[in-house]
Amino acid sequence: MSSVVLVLIFIVATLCGYKLIKNVPSLLHTPLMSGMNALSGITILGGITTVSVIANKYNLLLSSIFGGLAIILAMVNVAGGFGVTHRMLKMFDKKGAK
Repeated sequence: MSSVVLVLIFIVATLCGYKLIKNVPSLLHTPLMSGMNALSGITILGGITTVSVIANKYNLLLSSIFGGLAIILAMVNVAGGFGVTHRMLKMFDKKGAK
Protein backbone atom coordinates (compact mmCIF):
# COMPACT_ATOMS: atom_id res chain seq x y z
CA MET A 1 0.00 0.00 0.00
CA SER A 2 1.40 3.37 -0.89
CA SER A 3 1.75 6.11 1.69
CA VAL A 4 -0.74 8.27 -0.22
CA VAL A 5 -3.44 5.63 0.30
CA LEU A 6 -2.60 5.42 4.00
CA VAL A 7 -2.84 9.20 4.37
CA LEU A 8 -6.20 9.21 2.54
CA ILE A 9 -7.52 6.47 4.85
CA PHE A 10 -6.39 8.53 7.85
CA ILE A 11 -8.11 11.68 6.54
CA VAL A 12 -11.39 9.85 5.80
CA ALA A 13 -11.37 8.19 9.25
CA THR A 14 -10.70 11.56 10.90
CA LEU A 15 -13.55 13.26 9.04
CA CYS A 16 -15.98 10.42 9.79
CA GLY A 17 -15.06 10.51 13.48
CA TYR A 18 -15.47 14.28 13.63
CA LYS A 19 -18.87 14.11 11.91
CA LEU A 20 -20.02 11.36 14.26
CA ILE A 21 -18.93 13.16 17.43
CA LYS A 22 -20.28 16.54 16.27
CA ASN A 23 -23.81 15.14 15.84
CA VAL A 24 -24.04 13.67 19.36
CA PRO A 25 -26.20 15.79 21.70
CA SER A 26 -24.31 17.20 24.68
CA LEU A 27 -26.53 15.28 27.12
CA LEU A 28 -25.38 11.97 25.64
CA HIS A 29 -21.82 13.00 24.89
CA THR A 30 -20.06 11.67 28.01
CA PRO A 31 -21.78 8.24 28.22
CA LEU A 32 -21.42 7.64 24.51
CA MET A 33 -17.82 8.79 24.31
CA SER A 34 -16.75 6.29 26.94
CA GLY A 35 -18.07 3.55 24.68
CA MET A 36 -16.82 5.22 21.53
CA ASN A 37 -13.24 4.93 22.72
CA ALA A 38 -13.43 1.64 20.91
CA LEU A 39 -12.85 3.76 17.80
CA SER A 40 -9.24 3.49 18.85
CA GLY A 41 -9.47 0.20 17.02
CA ILE A 42 -8.87 2.28 13.90
CA THR A 43 -5.62 3.46 15.45
CA ILE A 44 -4.70 -0.11 16.29
CA LEU A 45 -5.35 -1.29 12.73
CA GLY A 46 -3.47 1.70 11.33
CA GLY A 47 -0.53 1.00 13.63
CA ILE A 48 -0.43 -2.67 12.70
CA THR A 49 -0.63 -1.83 9.01
CA THR A 50 2.06 0.82 9.27
CA VAL A 51 4.41 -1.38 11.26
CA SER A 52 3.96 -4.27 8.83
CA VAL A 53 4.54 -2.04 5.78
CA ILE A 54 7.63 -0.48 7.34
CA ALA A 55 8.98 -3.83 8.52
CA ASN A 56 8.53 -5.42 5.08
CA LYS A 57 9.69 -2.49 2.99
CA TYR A 58 12.24 -0.49 4.95
CA ASN A 59 13.08 -2.48 8.08
CA LEU A 60 13.55 0.66 10.18
CA LEU A 61 13.83 -0.05 13.90
CA LEU A 62 12.79 3.39 15.12
CA SER A 63 9.59 3.41 13.04
CA SER A 64 8.71 -0.07 14.25
CA ILE A 65 9.18 1.05 17.85
CA PHE A 66 6.90 4.07 17.38
CA GLY A 67 4.30 1.93 15.60
CA GLY A 68 4.38 -0.61 18.41
CA LEU A 69 4.02 2.19 20.96
CA ALA A 70 0.99 3.51 19.06
CA ILE A 71 -0.60 0.05 19.16
CA ILE A 72 0.03 -0.30 22.90
CA LEU A 73 -1.36 3.16 23.71
CA ALA A 74 -4.45 2.57 21.56
CA MET A 75 -5.08 -0.73 23.36
CA VAL A 76 -4.83 1.06 26.72
CA ASN A 77 -7.39 3.58 25.44
CA VAL A 78 -9.76 0.81 24.32
CA ALA A 79 -9.49 -1.05 27.64
CA GLY A 80 -9.95 2.19 29.59
CA GLY A 81 -13.00 3.14 27.53
CA PHE A 82 -14.68 -0.17 28.22
CA GLY A 83 -13.71 0.11 31.90
CA VAL A 84 -15.32 3.55 32.16
CA THR A 85 -18.43 2.32 30.36
CA HIS A 86 -18.74 -0.65 32.71
CA ARG A 87 -18.33 1.61 35.74
CA MET A 88 -20.93 4.08 34.46
CA LEU A 89 -23.43 1.30 33.77
CA LYS A 90 -22.91 -0.07 37.29
CA MET A 91 -23.97 3.33 38.65
CA PHE A 92 -27.41 2.86 37.10
CA ASP A 93 -28.01 -0.67 38.44
CA LYS A 94 -30.72 -1.05 40.99
CA LYS A 95 -29.35 -1.21 44.53
CA GLY A 96 -31.13 -4.47 45.53
CA ALA A 97 -30.80 -6.32 42.20
CA LYS A 98 -27.97 -8.81 41.91
